[in-house]
Amino acid sequence: MTERILVTGAGGRIGTLLCPRMVRPGRLLRLYDRAPLEAGPGVETVTGDITDLAAMAEAMEGVDAVVHLAARSTEAAWEEILHTNIHGGYVVLEAARRAGVSRMVLASSNHAVGFHPRSAGTAPDYLFPRPDTYYGVSKVTLEALGSLYADRYGMDVVCLRIGYCGPHPLGRHGLATWLSPDDCADLVESCLSAPAPGFRVVWGVSDNTRRWWSLEEARSLGYEPRDDAEVFAPLWEKDVPAEELDPEGPTVGGNFCGPHLDADHLEQPDGT
Repeated sequence: MTERILVTGAGGRIGTLLCPRMVRPGRLLRLYDRAPLEAGPGVETVTGDITDLAAMAEAMEGVDAVVHLAARSTEAAWEEILHTNIHGGYVVLEAARRAGVSRMVLASSNHAVGFHPRSAGTAPDYLFPRPDTYYGVSKVTLEALGSLYADRYGMDVVCLRIGYCGPHPLGRHGLATWLSPDDCADLVESCLSAPAPGFRVVWGVSDNTRRWWSLEEARSLGYEPRDDAEVFAPLWEKDVPAEELDPEGPTVGGNFCGPHLDADHLEQPDGT
């Protein structure tokens, strides 16, 4: 029997790194994005918007699990965050419920807890929300929606509070928050295969020497990270004075907690 997994936002930064690592025999990946994507062996594509319930319902047909990555991935005016991230998250969960999909992996973010202080590897997975932006608020809301759908409808929902996923960390801040593409794929696979996880909130991070966050909940799902951002430390620390090594401040959200993202400074949505 072919396993079918729907990935929303498959054309985004994380999606383009993750999806090729998820292809395997006996599995069909259905990639969903606003921009046309290229199909291939074991991969089919659907073009649509996550806020379109009819389109999402059609994309859910025959699906066994959903990896929901689609979102406005940076801060924006409230109206855009509300429509794309919050309403879009609701539409994805509701379409899945109507289609009988029982396993959801939701891309949350460290920005859901961005105003918490950093915590040297000990910050728990269920750290109480302290969002640093409207974007962070949208991820808190996505977690809350996931909790509702898990409790009310019996769905298995795992929310990943992702640090930064990319080929390498961005700046010294990333030496703590980096999630390597390979570890990202392993974490998602653990979330998809863990028996009856119910509702979980899990840090999405590699086993970085300088990480601020616990790996306890992720490991309980079977995740065993292999990468460590420390190999990139010389790149970010070379020839930098000690007093300038940490310019982003003491909070998880770093620069996202700064006044440049106050509401009065945000650009209005341009409709694109």
